[in-house]
Amino acid sequence: MKSLLSRLIAGEYTKREEIKQVMIGITEEKYPAAQIAALLMALQIKGITPDVLLGFRDGLLQTGVPVNLEPYKVIDIVGTGGDCKNTFNISTCACFVVAGAGYKVAKHGNYAASSVSGASSVLENHGVKFQKEEAKLRQSLEECNFTYLHAPFFAYGMKFVGPIRKALAIPTCFNLLGPLVNPCRPTYQLLGVATLGQVRLYHNTLSQIDVKYGIVNSIDGYDEISGTSDFKFQTRERELVRAPEDLGFARIHPEEIYGGSTALEAMKIFDDVLNNRGTDSQKNVVIINAAYAIKLMEPEHDINECIAIARESVESGKALAAFNKFVKLNS
Repeated sequence: MKSLLSRLIAGEYTKREEIKQVMIGITEEKYPAAQIAALLMALQIKGITPDVLLGFRDGLLQTGVPVNLEPYKVIDIVGTGGDCKNTFNISTCACFVVAGAGYKVAKHGNYAASSVSGASSVLENHGVKFQKEEAKLRQSLEECNFTYLHAPFFAYGMKFVGPIRKALAIPTCFNLLGPLVNPCRPTYQLLGVATLGQVRLYHNTLSQIDVKYGIVNSIDGYDEISGTSDFKFQTRERELVRAPEDLGFARIHPEEIYGGSTALEAMKIFDDVLNNRGTDSQKNVVIINAAYAIKLMEPEHDINECIAIARESVESGKALAAFNKFVKLNS
């Protein structure tokens, strides 16, 4: 660690393998907290690179608990968080829309970092008990097309840096790692990020691992397709910028997708959408994110076809049925 810190101070870049070994060393409690804090700050000042993210990812996956969901080709729909927009649980809601449409979803999530309700929050508030056993995770996937991987159960190494991150009280590279360490290593991932800089960073990172990815960013700073502005959609092969109006949606005002001031308020909006009684804006923002997840899995489909599939999942009650079945299996 001392050598690595010295080289960072001298302006050198780190390599993926050495960061992996540092992460493994952290889980083995080889380093004092002061050195780990110094490393995180040095990396933050130097600038987070794909090698840094991939190195920590490799170390966390190696020291964590793997989940085998083969032969299913699952998708994870996740946002980085940190956009400070406090929307309701759009990506989690979109997961059930996709599941209701017949696709397998394995969402990796946690409690909220910058909003009132994270994925774990909204599910727990419905009585869900998080599962560790692979057989139960697989059963859920098979019976309702959705399974949930509560991050603290699987990324063992995260607990060793938790107190240090809390003490630093500023973002570090670990704020960016959540979407990269899904323990089932999904075939597909729709990732929402808050800035165009993060689009580039994750594109350069995900292009080095075996995942079919789509990265979305709303130009006005949401880590999902918010419908409040034009948005970017980046895959391994291409990138495009589109407006909500291009897809037949009216532009949304920020307050229309606000998650409220409590987790219960956010949960009510989540429930309203799945019960097909949300406002047009609440329903449409979920449909458009679900549609791009379907588009990622079905690239031969026109996006308007994907929107129609997502809309039918909501309006027919299939999304709600998938959610209710998930809650029943996991309560």
